[in-house]
Amino acid sequence: MRSRRPQRGMSRCGPIWNGPLSAVLCLVLGLALAPIARAAPPAIAQTEINYLLGFIENSACEFFRNGSWYDAKKAATHLRDKYAILAPAERIQTAEDFIEEAATKSALSGRPYQVRCRGDKAVTTNQWLRDVLARYRAHTALRAPRPRRGALGSDISGPDRTLSRPA
Repeated sequence: MRSRRPQRGMSRCGPIWNGPLSAVLCLVLGLALAPIARAAPPAIAQTEINYLLGFIENSACEFFRNGSWYDAKKAATHLRDKYAILAPAERIQTAEDFIEEAATKSALSGRPYQVRCRGDKAVTTNQWLRDVLARYRAHTALRAPRPRRGALGSDISGPDRTLSRPA
């Protein structure tokens, strides 16, 4: 049996797209499908997210996902993988976005994630991580540098301790 040669303007699979229509189609598909360089989450968000991931990984807690309990290391790995997918798509810009988008529920089943530490009652990872984040922020706020009287560009004055701007 002899192989037939395709007609002009056709391939063995169908018409060959050429001309302005193919250029427009390629541009639309390229913009829709090609990974575009996007801004990473702000540095403070990355720091807080990395803290949360490290906290999860180093905890002695178990994490419930899609009907099974996992150890802390597997949970952290799973959430790192989700973060790596969601961050470039600009779905995560804050630590709260990370908790809401990556660490609250399964993207497959929609079931909420839960965490159980040292035999305690299981709670949602959403609430657990929000509490961890609040404690982290409170701790770092206490350690943040504070303006002092006479510091360059600032002055704490009066009983209401307002900052005055340099003239």
